[in-house]
Amino acid sequence: MSATLIDGQAIAAKVRGEVAEGAKKLLERGITPGLAVVLVGEDPASQVYVRNKSKACVEAGLAVFDHKLPATTGEAELLALVSALNADPRVDGILVQLPLPKQINSQKVLESISPDKDVDGFHPSNVGQLWTGQPRFVPCTPFGVMRLLKESDTQIAGADAVVIGRSNIVGKPMAALLLSANATVTICHSKTRDLPEVVRRADIIVAAIGKAAFVRGDWVKPGATVIDVGMNRNAEGKLCGDVDFAAASERARAITPVPRGVGPMTIAMLLENTLRSAERR
Repeated sequence: MSATLIDGQAIAAKVRGEVAEGAKKLLERGITPGLAVVLVGEDPASQVYVRNKSKACVEAGLAVFDHKLPATTGEAELLALVSALNADPRVDGILVQLPLPKQINSQKVLESISPDKDVDGFHPSNVGQLWTGQPRFVPCTPFGVMRLLKESDTQIAGADAVVIGRSNIVGKPMAALLLSANATVTICHSKTRDLPEVVRRADIIVAAIGKAAFVRGDWVKPGATVIDVGMNRNAEGKLCGDVDFAAASERARAITPVPRGVGPMTIAMLLENTLRSAERR
């Protein structure tokens, strides 16, 4: 392998250390950053995510307010809880774990979270501020990708960047961040014509399409930086990303692995967003 491995696990640990230092300084002023985590139902993956987020908060010196509700919870009950958390001065960030049960309108719930406590960065107000170049909160996964690019000494200004995927959680905010950093950005998706040729022009590739080994090695421009946001399982049941890692590594300058790449950064940047919210108090 010729590419430099971008160790997301190590970089995430660095970010968590920075958050811990920031939380310690706030504590000296009598402020403990607080994150409220709301889980509705018993989805196994969501339970793992929530448990990992709560553990990371405690380790960084943040207060965690866990709210676990049954799968039968109604929309009105969940909205009432969010309203109470909006008004709670101990809470700097509110995270409602998705997906929600089918009887609850997820978008309505996300829009009910105060923009000042929306540490996921999903509220329309925060989305608008991101696209105007004045972000209050940045969605955690794209936020983490930007830190990975910085830590890997990737030149963003003037670079051709291709984002594969157009989700509201990753693809679109990723494009906004790269654009704000002066990259020339192309967003690709299932309807993109001649996708391999578009990708081959890229100095920076961010793959977030959700298909195992979708991006082939010969799509990668020699010397490019490859960020693999995907989390899939191959035919053998092994975790893998959206990029053919072995083949891409022969051409890329730097590349993230799966796991230990982008994944750890998402929780680390959630902590950073919560800290930033507390600092605004």
